[in-house]
Amino acid sequence: MKMKIRIGFADDHPLVREGLRQLIADTGDMQVAFEAAHGQEMVEKIKKIDIDVAILDISMPGRCGIDVLKEIKLIKPGLPVLVLSMHPKEVYAMRVLKSGGAGYITKDHSTELLVDAIRTVYRGKIFVSSKLEDMLADEITGAMDKLPHENLTDREFHIMMGIAMGFPIRKIASELVLNARTVSTYRCKIMDKMGMKNNADLVQYAREHSLLKTYSM
Repeated sequence: MKMKIRIGFADDHPLVREGLRQLIADTGDMQVAFEAAHGQEMVEKIKKIDIDVAILDISMPGRCGIDVLKEIKLIKPGLPVLVLSMHPKEVYAMRVLKSGGAGYITKDHSTELLVDAIRTVYRGKIFVSSKLEDMLADEITGAMDKLPHENLTDREFHIMMGIAMGFPIRKIASELVLNARTVSTYRCKIMDKMGMKNNADLVQYAREHSLLKTYSM
């Protein structure tokens, strides 16, 4: 009897988890090994339960999804992690792949494409859409000049976006599980890296590059 692909997934929305559970149950070569409601639960279950593919929602309460992805790769380097997100590829896809993700797919894609993505990463390949392939090609050839925010670390990017969205330092610190002084230090580094003088410059930059429309903390 052919072994099924054992899948563990994490999403903080019960309806999304129900949909994933049903999709996997209806797909003959797959089965659900576990599900989780947040990133830390995902990490703990991965330590205890063997799976073939992990599906991770990048935007859940608590820890940054990219940080969860990095921890999963430290625990099980060979485990393919497919990131499922509501955010357009331009915002997160490259960060996901650079952090060890095996693929990135947005929630507005068809279930058929999601199944194809799962099978692709299970076979040890990277799943990318045609648009993302173009982005990767541009980066490899150097044809695309990086925008200032693309040179930020993942942590710096999240703090920059928190500032651009008008959140106070304490709010950003709470969301990212940091102390306020650390966030203030990051803020100074971000300003220096991006050549900006104040928060208003960051807000204007985020608006000009349509980052506010595609991000949620």
